[in-house]
This record gives sequence, structure tokens and C-alpha cells, in this order.
Amino acid sequence: MGLDGPSRKELPLEEKRTFLNSNTGTPATPPTVNWLKQTLRTLQSGPVIAQFIFIMFAILASYSTYFCMYAFRKPYSAGLFTDLKFWGIEFKTALVISQTVGYMLAKYAGIKFCSEITPQRRAPTLIFLILSAQVSLILLAILPQNLKVYALFLNGLSLGMIWGLVVWYLEGRQTSEILLAGLSCSFIMASGVVKDLGLLVQNQLGVSEWWMPAATGAFFLVPFFGSVWLLNQLPQPTKRDEKARVEREPMGHKVRLKFLKTFLPGLAFLFIVYFFVTAFRDFRDNFMRDLFLELGYEGKPAVMSQTDTIVAFGVIISLGLLNLIKNNRWGLLGVYAVMIGGLTLTGVSTLLFNSKQIDGFWWITLTGLGTYLTYVPYGSVFFDRLMASTRFVGTAVFAIYVADALGYTGVVGVLLYKDLGQAEMSKVGFYQNFSYLLTAMGVVLLLASCFYFDRKARKAE
Repeated sequence: MGLDGPSRKELPLEEKRTFLNSNTGTPATPPTVNWLKQTLRTLQSGPVIAQFIFIMFAILASYSTYFCMYAFRKPYSAGLFTDLKFWGIEFKTALVISQTVGYMLAKYAGIKFCSEITPQRRAPTLIFLILSAQVSLILLAILPQNLKVYALFLNGLSLGMIWGLVVWYLEGRQTSEILLAGLSCSFIMASGVVKDLGLLVQNQLGVSEWWMPAATGAFFLVPFFGSVWLLNQLPQPTKRDEKARVEREPMGHKVRLKFLKTFLPGLAFLFIVYFFVTAFRDFRDNFMRDLFLELGYEGKPAVMSQTDTIVAFGVIISLGLLNLIKNNRWGLLGVYAVMIGGLTLTGVSTLLFNSKQIDGFWWITLTGLGTYLTYVPYGSVFFDRLMASTRFVGTAVFAIYVADALGYTGVVGVLLYKDLGQAEMSKVGFYQNFSYLLTAMGVVLLLASCFYFDRKARKAE
């Protein structure tokens, strides 16, 4: 601190604009007293009990925000849309591909947009995107059949950047593993829950298959708005967080390019794995009802929610334990161990199912757990630890969105391959074969990437 008062670096980010105004000689606007934000700032730097309360608040706010988002993204996939075609492919597959293409394009746009967005614009952007998604679901219901596919394209385009905006609030903290593990459970559990809710709306309230997605989304509009408000009260990471996990800043074009050039070989291995992991996870997610029907689970209530609840608990425990590892290099190796273990579980559980050692429910559950143990770290703890262990100043959101853009490209490719190249194969048979390929290829590439980044982390130490 000098004669002119505190430096910019010493001020919390939300107070920097006031300080800058005073530096330019213009009258500074008195900061709005926000008791909740002030309380949270005190809690995050307080004793263990206070920090625990802060962690629970942050998990609740982020979890509920992204959980609600899924009510605008996934209920339609509970429908079957039988006996309908679009350009020669199954209508449901066309809907899935259309939404995924929009989602994928949003991920590519998010590489720049989510990397550069300022804190003040995050909450308004979240609200705008979810309202756009709800409008697209209404269009799905009212447009003629040959145009309904395009409504879901707009839906995917609206929702593809929400994950990155939410992660911005949680990354770069000493507790990021716990926070991001809690957030990740939202989409694991929400997917099955909102599909079961969609079926409930359709079957119990008599809503048509076309109006069901918009009706389900309408129930979640107000909860989403409230969750975003809570999320927006979270203070910036503390000085201790920045020291432990490296300062997090928006990344311009030159910094993004430098990141890719610095870590390109290791990232290439990671992105290839993610290309196929995302495709496998999305196939399971979009066609879970179809898989269970082929396995003989027709009429079993809430089976999708049950399997994903087990998966969610397995993931949050595994990722939450990584927070016990304080050394960033060892923490990165711990994340690799979880991811490689997840792929191994996917292959082994398919082997057990084929040999009739486990039934269809546990096969879908265990392959789901294995896949999510590999998939979830990409969108949460992995790149946070990577930035911290290599001491690269930026935001993990950039790497997350590069991976996501490539991953959803894989989703579209695999869906087209299945419907055009393997149309006669059952969904269960395709899922079995895919799981073996993913395990064999993924383990090898993750090991290669692990050795590469371990060398980088050693040099940074």
C-alpha cells in the first residue's frame, strides 16, 4: 500500500471499477452494500467451519443452476418419436444430432466468448441464454414437423456456453475440486431426473410428446433465476487461492495461442480421448431409455434416475477426495488415476455383462460411472489442476471449451456413423462394442498424456 491508497491488485475484483474511477479524477460511485456477498467473503477466509458453510453455499448455487439448465436440454430425449423419419434417419436421432450440432457450435464460440467474458456480464448472459432455450422448446411444439429439428438446433446453440459461465465462478480456489465435483453431479443426476419428470408430465398431465419439453422447462424458469442470483453473490478467489492455484484471468487471443503451443502434444492425446468419451457418454445419455427397453426394463419406474444417482455419488466421492492432495503435481496425477480407472471400469463392466456376471441395470450403471469418472474431470478439476501445476496464468474455461467443442464434434460423427453405417445393429450391441474400443484406446492415450504433463509439472516446480 502506498501514499495513494491500495493498489489495484490488493482490491477485490468487484471493487476495481470504483478504484479506477477515482484514479481518473471522476467521482467514484459508492459501492452497493451487499450483505450476502460480504458475508460470503468473510466465510471463505474464515475458520474451517466458516469455509465449510461457504463450500456448501457455492455447491448449492452452482449445482442448482446447472441442474435447472438440464430441464431445458434433456426432457425431449425421454420421448421415442417412433415411426417418424427426417432425411432418411430416425426422427429422434435427427433431433439429437440437431441439438448436438447447435451445442457443438456454441462450444466453438465459447472458446473465445467464455474465455474473455467479464464477471459483470456472466449473470445477465446466463438469463438470456436460458430464455432463448425455452423459446426454442416452444418452437419445437408449434413448428411443422419438417422444421422441428431446427428448433432443437437453436436450443443447443443457446445452452452450449452455460457450463463455462458457471465454472468461472468456481475455478482457481483451493477448494475447487470439491466445488467442481458438486457441480458435476448436477448434470449426472439431472439427466435422468428431468427425463423421468418429462415422462411424468406427458403421462400424468396429458401433455403431448411435442409440448412435454417446453412444459418441463417452464417449471424450472424461476428456480433457475434464483440460482443464478445466488451464484452471482460468490466473491472472487482470495490471495491464498491465487497463491495456491495461480491467478485466474480472462485469456485474449495471444494468450490462448500460447497455451496451445506450450502444451500441444499432451493436449492432443487428451482431446482424442475426449472426442470418443463424449460421444460414448452422450450416446448413453440420449438413448438410455432405448437401452433399458432393449434390456427388458420396460415399465420400471424411475430406473434412469436410480442409475444416475448411483453414478453421481461415485463421482463426487472420487473427485472430492482429490481435494485432500494439496501438491498440484500430485493432484494432477491423482486426476489421471481417476480417469484411467474410469475407462478400465467401463471395459471390465461390459466384459462382466457379456459373461452374465451382472445384469443390465448394473451394466448401464457401471459403464456410466466409468465414463463419467473420465468425462467429468475434463470439464472441471483436470484443467484447474493443470493450470495450477504448470503455473500458467489464464482460465481453465478456455481448455474446457476447446475439449468440449471437439468432444461434441465426436458426438455428431458417432451418431451419423451408427444411424447410417450400423443401422441394423441394436443400440445395446453398438454400446457394447463402443465400450471396448474406448477402453483400449483411451487408457493408452491417457498414459501418454500423463507422462507428458508430469514432465511439464516437474519443470514448473
